Amino acid sequence: MIEELLKFFGSPSNREMVLDALAEHTYLSLVPLLLGFLVALPIGRLAQRVYWLRGMLLGAANVFYTIPSLALYVLIPGLFGWPLLSSNNVVIALTIYTAALLVRPTLDALESVPGHVTAAATAMGYRTGRSFLTVELPLAVPAIASGVRVASVSSISLVSLGALIGTGGLGKLFTDGFQRWYPAQVLIGIVLTVLLALVVDLLLVGLWRLITPWTRAGGRVLPS
Repeated sequence: MIEELLKFFGSPSNREMVLDALAEHTYLSLVPLLLGFLVALPIGRLAQRVYWLRGMLLGAANVFYTIPSLALYVLIPGLFGWPLLSSNNVVIALTIYTAALLVRPTLDALESVPGHVTAAATAMGYRTGRSFLTVELPLAVPAIASGVRVASVSSISLVSLGALIGTGGLGKLFTDGFQRWYPAQVLIGIVLTVLLALVVDLLLVGLWRLITPWTRAGGRVLPS
């Protein structure tokens, strides 16, 4: 196997192919993660503020998350008129999955903010929007972090399925390796996918620690 790996990477074209696949996989993973979070945050806030909508919003999120990913990859081009091989199909599909996955953790995180803290902000003259952005959301970030880290792993793994319709980053190494019965290529795809997930997770942990310095000062740790 080691000889096969060395032989594979000995070809400049193979190295370029792997780097291109890795770059595409990173893009197709991180863009939906960011978009999904931006969609889930207001939905979670709405579910927190409007109680009678909570069950409906959480139920819709669960329904969207149960849709088979491959079916969604094929359905989206028909809805938006994009080519089947467009990477936009994967981005939209994974944005939906990420948002659906993050709605519940976002709601739980916002509800974990102590009531006396928000009451104090109101007493100090903070309007609802300012209180949310400067008080509630910062305090909810450590709890939201757990959901985002799980969503990042889910997004990175689901990108590979896009290879079945012609996109998918490192997933192309899987499909091409299986078709040619080239185990080294499949192994490279697996290892790089796992490494990408680990690197993104470490970067997210570093980001949360950077934007929430009070958690370190207070002796709290990020949820795992």
